Amino acid sequence: MKREERLNHILDLLANKGQIDVDEIVQQLGTSPATARRDLDSLAAASLLTRTHGGAVSNTVAYDLPSRYQREDHDEEKIQIAKVAAAMVNRDMVVGLSGGTTTKAIATELSLRQDLVGEPGRVTLTVVTNAVNIASLLAVRPHIRVMVTGGVLNDRSYELVGPLAQSSLSKITMDLSFLGVNGLDPEDGLMVGDEMEAAVNELLIRQATHSYVVVDSSKIGRRSFVILDRENLTGVITDDKASTEQREALNAAGMPVVN
Repeated sequence: MKREERLNHILDLLANKGQIDVDEIVQQLGTSPATARRDLDSLAAASLLTRTHGGAVSNTVAYDLPSRYQREDHDEEKIQIAKVAAAMVNRDMVVGLSGGTTTKAIATELSLRQDLVGEPGRVTLTVVTNAVNIASLLAVRPHIRVMVTGGVLNDRSYELVGPLAQSSLSKITMDLSFLGVNGLDPEDGLMVGDEMEAAVNELLIRQATHSYVVVDSSKIGRRSFVILDRENLTGVITDDKASTEQREALNAAGMPVVN
């Protein structure tokens, strides 16, 4: 298992239990105690957990959200998508992230990118988000400047929505944006379950030079309540379980699949 995968698994275990010890990491990940300790030290240095004797506990700022939002089905697929998306990000970019479990996985990948860390005090990445949990996750990384939109909190998605969120997004530009959706249909396009969330997501598409919907393959063909305007959408990032037929249908509909 690669180092980045181990770190993500450790964070997932902490999200579920609130604490973890070295022996459990060895058992769960099949690694050595020395490697487990080094991984915990690395995450502690990034302020993503707090080391204890023999293990670690979660940082409240990153993990005090309800467990129903921290874990969902298709975690492996979301991590795969997040790695592809995060690899598109370079230093000094402005990146937009909507709310959602897949975009949260992207934020986690960005927080672990050591190549984005510059000299002390230098901001090397700006993240624009309307998701309060993503903002909290990235707040402990001093090299990442986090801009949070205003708005009213949607307690189902931890997203800020409404006129204030739309107004703030309309006044900025982004290099890249990544947004999660509830459904993706080749004919109808991108769909979410809330009209105010849809309005914010449309601005994340419109205000970015390149914008991508990040969606695991289980949501392809699924429908939801509100259809988004996708005129300026660059493409779709999904996992390798998406079928050839699904990919061809999306490509033919003007939503090219990146991977």
